[in-house]
Amino acid sequence: MTALSPGSRAQAEARPDRPSVVELRLTAFAAHRRAGFPLGPLSLFAGPSGSGKSSALRAYEALARLGGGAELDEVFPDPVACVPERARPDAQRRRGFRIGCTADGPEGPVRLDVAVQAEPELRIVGERLTAGGLTLLETALRDPGRRSVQAAWHTAGSSPVTRAPLPDDRLGTPLLPLRVAGKTDGQRQVLAAAEQMVVALRSVFACDPLPRSMRGAVPLGAGRLLRGCGNLAEVLWRTRSECGRRHGLLVDAVRAGCAGPVRDLLAERQPGGIGRIGGVGGMDGTVQALLDRGDGLRTPLGRLGDGELRYLALSLVLLTGPGVLEVDTAGEVPAALQTLTVLADGFDRDLDVRQREGLVRLAARMCERGHIRLVGAVSDASWAAGVGGVTVVDLEP
Repeated sequence: MTALSPGSRAQAEARPDRPSVVELRLTAFAAHRRAGFPLGPLSLFAGPSGSGKSSALRAYEALARLGGGAELDEVFPDPVACVPERARPDAQRRRGFRIGCTADGPEGPVRLDVAVQAEPELRIVGERLTAGGLTLLETALRDPGRRSVQAAWHTAGSSPVTRAPLPDDRLGTPLLPLRVAGKTDGQRQVLAAAEQMVVALRSVFACDPLPRSMRGAVPLGAGRLLRGCGNLAEVLWRTRSECGRRHGLLVDAVRAGCAGPVRDLLAERQPGGIGRIGGVGGMDGTVQALLDRGDGLRTPLGRLGDGELRYLALSLVLLTGPGVLEVDTAGEVPAALQTLTVLADGFDRDLDVRQREGLVRLAARMCERGHIRLVGAVSDASWAAGVGGVTVVDLEP
């Protein structure tokens, strides 16, 4: 066994146990060119309309879905919209875009870069996974007539690399455990780096609460919050009884961000009518969320303002977890080694000064614990300057 030097030992001890994405690269994507953005536990993309905030979050979500094994056409239903506006086609009339990220974790920084052809056919034409200056996986489109790319991954055995075709409609990195035997040190290094990247990318919840969909009663279902938060009442019906401590924290947060007194936040079954399930005087299978004002008055969420509803929904997201949110988690990895990443477009939309400051402070407290990260888009982040732990990424139009 080789002993580590003091500097190497300190570096190894400083590596996070939970893999997480620490940089987003948009080499050529929508309005971005040769852009690299550092990401902390709580990051806010700030800039005016048209500066590329939403497209940065869209690229992050695309990488997450590809890392989970989704097919390319599911992730990019309109791929031409991702091509930089001034990108010119080559002699074969091909245009595309390039995105990537860096994931830090027990294996140290691991980089993933992906080149996607959007025209004339949607396909991955190049992928590279690297760590410590070593290329662990590299793919390239050799024959445009075939629906595959030629892949080469690090082996460090009798042959330095192994070559084989991979499909061109999905990312190669999450497929490596099915192709790499793990018999040599090189192969095990490839598998460890690929696992770190996949775990860092998955468990992403992209949300943009839509107040108009949160105002009425909703049917009872699986109790997992959707990205538009339209089933918030259904989720409250479940979480209020499952975890009293977190529900108490949510009530405290709502009390700080909603007008008037707030004693509790709850969901109630709705009475049925003629022809509904349960019949006259029964219950119709729907629930409605209400604020208990503490004096016998209960205010339906439909009476709240848009800012109050968005504040409430985002607070619920921050105070729950993958078991409550509609998230694709890495089921084979213990929850203690995963980090939930929330992508919140329009993080400050419709919020007043008090609400946005309260929400970012709540986010900072939750992100500090290490089990959740947040990447949000805001029009201006000057109000967050005094909150510790916030990484602001300023974008110019």
